[in-house]
Amino acid sequence: MSAEPDGPEDRLHRLTTIWSRAVYPVTSTSLTRAEFAEQLLPLARRLSELLRARSFDADAAKAVGAALVGVHCTDPEALSRILDCVDAYLVLYCGEDGPQDELRMRSSRLQHAMAAGYAQALRERTRAEQEAIAQAALRAQGVVAQALHASEARFRAVFEGAAIGIGIADLRGNVLQVNEALLRMFGLSEQTLRGRRVQDWVHPEDAPQIRRLYEELVRGEREHYHVEKAFNRPDGTVLWTNLTVSLLRDADGSPQYQLALMEDTTERRLLNLRLRYEATHDALTGLPNRTLFFERLEKALNAGEGQRFGLCYLDLDGFKTINDSLGHAAGDRLLVEVADRLQSCATAPGEMVARLGGDEFVALTTGPGTERGVDELAERIMNALVTPISIDGRDLLVRGSLGIVEGPAGERTAAEVLRSADITMYRAKSAGGNRAELADPEADARAITRHGLTTALPTALERGEFFIEYQPLVHLGDGSVRGAEALVRWLHPQHGVLGPDRFIPLAEHTGLIVPLGRWVLEESIRQARAWRERHGGQAGPLRINVNLSPCQLGHPGLVQDTVEILERAGVTPDALCLEVTESALIGADDDLLKPLRRLAEMGVDIALDDFGTGYSNLANLRRLPVSILKLDRSFTQGMQRFPADPVDLKIVEGIVSLAHSLDLAVTVEGVETGAQAEQLRILGCDTAQGWYYARPGPPERLHDLTLVDSTG
Repeated sequence: MSAEPDGPEDRLHRLTTIWSRAVYPVTSTSLTRAEFAEQLLPLARRLSELLRARSFDADAAKAVGAALVGVHCTDPEALSRILDCVDAYLVLYCGEDGPQDELRMRSSRLQHAMAAGYAQALRERTRAEQEAIAQAALRAQGVVAQALHASEARFRAVFEGAAIGIGIADLRGNVLQVNEALLRMFGLSEQTLRGRRVQDWVHPEDAPQIRRLYEELVRGEREHYHVEKAFNRPDGTVLWTNLTVSLLRDADGSPQYQLALMEDTTERRLLNLRLRYEATHDALTGLPNRTLFFERLEKALNAGEGQRFGLCYLDLDGFKTINDSLGHAAGDRLLVEVADRLQSCATAPGEMVARLGGDEFVALTTGPGTERGVDELAERIMNALVTPISIDGRDLLVRGSLGIVEGPAGERTAAEVLRSADITMYRAKSAGGNRAELADPEADARAITRHGLTTALPTALERGEFFIEYQPLVHLGDGSVRGAEALVRWLHPQHGVLGPDRFIPLAEHTGLIVPLGRWVLEESIRQARAWRERHGGQAGPLRINVNLSPCQLGHPGLVQDTVEILERAGVTPDALCLEVTESALIGADDDLLKPLRRLAEMGVDIALDDFGTGYSNLANLRRLPVSILKLDRSFTQGMQRFPADPVDLKIVEGIVSLAHSLDLAVTVEGVETGAQAEQLRILGCDTAQGWYYARPGPPERLHDLTLVDSTG
């Protein structure tokens, strides 16, 4: 099948040609370059498929690396040239129009897997060669001591042609013989290398046990050992090897020589270091990322007795606005500049700065004196953000909210510390931002509880953990029960019964208030019907009051849901009163008031709850579709004393007079004494509720109260 000009197959052939030209000079194959390219073509095609595959297949990439050893790419330079070609040309010729960053990350992972497969295959081949060499060496040890025996030719062929470095030394460490591969690895001549002693080849990064293993071997106490060891080359570079040293004995079994087999792992080690850096550092800013930060934090928390840590958690204020208005490119440049400034803040020993993601950064300080050190670090961070940052000719003023956690090592996990810092940072942001806050265990506990309640809310509704208590509404003229306010409660499995102040704000924040409010309305209307059927009309028409949150007020299905619930229960609209807080209606436009007007026109009463607690605009009452004012309990507190506060009396008297002039009924909350009730009756209030009459309770209690009313 012929390749289309500049089609996928044509680009694949071009990649293979470039690859073969780069690698062919360092192969040990007897094929021509064109024949060698034909062997690389299926490997290149496989890499192209793996680059664009839906999921990453590390084993397949390892197989490609192993296949390269099979086509004689075993020279020490071969792996470096192979990976350089893949890195430079695989995405270019085989990536087509895919996302470049994702493809380059995939290419990097393919290189890593190829290197691992290549190393494994080369190691297996090396082991086979080592076995052959060891066998040949055992047969040749008499030759070395007694002028070579008949198997020298086989030993010499393996010795000189091996892809790994081989050296023979006596037990005093004098190098007697080396092969070409070892000379290339060290960049030395044979004369120079043979003049060296094994004991001189120490390196600062040698493992402590290397010297002990060597001494045990030359004493005949050990037959071989295998270590990873570094050597210094004459040009100043470091050679990393997998080193295997074996003891050769004479015919009598006495130790005579040591045989060293070296595999050059320098390129693989550098690749691993590069991949490790990419895995632990942020690609945009170059700062350590979440992975490396957690490693350092866990190390600090496990530092032992007497050690402490300090953590600053920074979130930029208003970064989303900058991103949305100026674009992501400008946002990225802003993050890079912020990262540079933060990096300059962490200069003392034991300090580091990392980017967790987005516009979130952390700074860590460790040591015995972090109580003062973390405060100084936080001050440097806040000062670093004072100077505006210039982006595309604009001077952007960047501010941040900072959460600080400090404490002794060994008491908390890394996840707990970061959670505390995160909570504290959000506390700083909630307080207006551009400030630092110190972690408070009690505030953390409250935030964790809030988060747990927020998370549990959806399933709580599904599991039926909510229930409703009812507080009666009593007519102040004759003392009869005219209705009840529905008050939702949450029977939490761990925290027990929770009042609405604990979870209603969370439900409003998450949007769950809409289904929860619909459930409360359904249950309350069902209960209102049950009361009316039970009383047989003797106790008068009982009305149920249900609170309506601002979120529900703005929901487009409010009117339809209410109508359907009333019709399904067979209850007339006059049995329902919806309570809306005064603050929710301040400045409300006609669109927001339209649902309430429609409900009021149907016969549903609308009560203005908590009246008098906000910036009451009395003139605004005329345009609101309300029929009831509910005075806040703060107006009745002054009536608990005797004599009652005359100012409170005048205020209540004025509100009642105004309400009645507008044909509005007045309900008072928080009535706790008979004196209060009598005073409110004299002032002309219509209905009241409070502990003087009854605390919120089950619907049966309201039935008992109404039964007393109906029987006199």
